[in-house]
Amino acid sequence: MTGQDTEVLVIGAGIVGVATALWLQRAGSKVTLIDRIGPAGGTSYGNGGILAACAVVPVTVPGLMAKAPRMLFDPDQPLFLKWGYLPRLLPFLRRYLANSTDAQVEHASQALSELLSDCADQHLALANGTPAAEFVKPGSYLFGYPDKAAFEADNYAWNIRRKRGYRYHELSAEDIAAYDPALAGCFGYGVECPEHGLITDPGAYVTALADEFVSRGGTLLTGEVTGFDRENGKAVAARTSAGQITADSFVMTTGVWSGPLARDLGISVPLESERGYHVEFVNPSITLKSPIMVAAGKFVAGSMNGRLRCAGVVEFGGLKAGPSSAPFDLLKRQVARLFPHLTYDDTLEWMGHRPATADSIPVIGQTPAAPNVYVGYGHQHIGLSGGPKTGRWLAQMITGQPVNTDLSTFSPDRRA
Repeated sequence: MTGQDTEVLVIGAGIVGVATALWLQRAGSKVTLIDRIGPAGGTSYGNGGILAACAVVPVTVPGLMAKAPRMLFDPDQPLFLKWGYLPRLLPFLRRYLANSTDAQVEHASQALSELLSDCADQHLALANGTPAAEFVKPGSYLFGYPDKAAFEADNYAWNIRRKRGYRYHELSAEDIAAYDPALAGCFGYGVECPEHGLITDPGAYVTALADEFVSRGGTLLTGEVTGFDRENGKAVAARTSAGQITADSFVMTTGVWSGPLARDLGISVPLESERGYHVEFVNPSITLKSPIMVAAGKFVAGSMNGRLRCAGVVEFGGLKAGPSSAPFDLLKRQVARLFPHLTYDDTLEWMGHRPATADSIPVIGQTPAAPNVYVGYGHQHIGLSGGPKTGRWLAQMITGQPVNTDLSTFSPDRRA
């Protein structure tokens, strides 16, 4: 079936879903996009905005199991747990921590590099010729360390990036200050990674892409999908709060909310929410030339339109509990230490849910129980970066175009 013959329902209007809908539309498909809130209503709004091509090192590296308990009891470490959620978390946690091996890091980093290596170019291609293009800012991504010893202590991650072909330049304190005077005195050592970039307003960007989809004849609905009607081994309709919707193919890009429907479609890859936080400083007194990863605090800082957004933290606490105060307090303390002279008009706080798989690899492809239902979720910290290429891959699969990439590592029927 060619793109011109295909009717497709895309479920989920974050960056992955909107990108999928646009690439399908450009291939000639008739596309309906449905979301329970609307475009960019979740993590696609609140992420750090980084086009992080080099984010190929999973959280689960060797030594994590030994460090995690100490981190949980240190209020200055970016790992938090809602203890009442621990009994429900344990089955996932066992699988998650079991992946803290050199072999699994090698496996995951190779897959993530396939997805992320050209992420800035993928965003430029997706947004080209649309009002969304104004939000895409290709450029460098910096890492800041207290000193060279701290950088060398992070050598495990940099060795992986080197192996995957990523170029970077080491910077002295003087180099950092010359690169961006706003960072003078903030770091003793750093790294500049070219060919990355920033989305200057992730929520507005994804909304602009969704508007482009609608302006070109796409249908955008608000509603929640509760299941699929199947006949002869294929899905024929989606049951939604907006009514039954029939289609030739279906794409589920619902992030961490994919769990129940994914299980019904034969997917057993464990999925959990890594709750992430950001604090925005409105009308700040500094503007950063490039976004920066503050290595000591494991958070990113980037200048967006009229705001300085500082985002990071990992908290396990499920989907139902509200935000915790401690992660916000930690981010504010870290920013005050980094930029002691920062002034601003106001602060804005946000918490959202990153969809984390046990093996740190997204789930992309046809579902085992219904081959005309496709999925693209589980991007943990790299959903914005990997969204356009995930959408392109899904559109190519559905419309019969060559993908030219071995996607078996991302397969929905893998064991993770």
